[in-house]
Amino acid sequence: MDKFIKLTSSAIPLSIENVDTDQIIPARFLKATSRDGFGENLFRDWRFHKDGSLNQDFVLNDTTYKGKILVAGDNFGCGSSREHAAWAINDYGFKVVVSSFFADIFKGNALNNGVLPIQVTPEYLQELFSEIKNDANTQIEVDLEVQKITILTTSSSSSFEINSYKKTCLMNGYDDIDFLINNKEAIEEFENERI
Repeated sequence: MDKFIKLTSSAIPLSIENVDTDQIIPARFLKATSRDGFGENLFRDWRFHKDGSLNQDFVLNDTTYKGKILVAGDNFGCGSSREHAAWAINDYGFKVVVSSFFADIFKGNALNNGVLPIQVTPEYLQELFSEIKNDANTQIEVDLEVQKITILTTSSSSSFEINSYKKTCLMNGYDDIDFLINNKEAIEEFENERI
């Protein structure tokens, strides 16, 4: 995984509540076992019409908006436990998803796949939507080290929680195996003390 310490980016507003994992990546696209290639089918049934043409009314197809941050409505990632949803979000290019609530399994899958889910208050979420609507180029800074998200044009910020182990992994670009390998010496020392 790539290291994640700080990110400054514009954002794409997806102001829809209760987005489930089947909407994020429909089940018919879960045939691959590697994590690559899922981004092209992210929100497939919203991004494309049934004839395969682009749905120009869907926000990801609106060239006004771009960025590595997805600002989503309440209860994002509900439904199934499919890890492919986090794969699709990461493969599309999002590094952060902001919502006022995440389904637990989606949140864990996102953290395991290099996507930072940031849970903010409903009030701060509405502030983000409002600022992005007023200016699509609104820059948002995410500082993982101090656990703070800031709308740079207004300096309005909010703190967020993250599991300390997952924070360490993201900041160092570790998956669970990388973390163990990086701590091999300390693990061996611990084991040797018990022999």
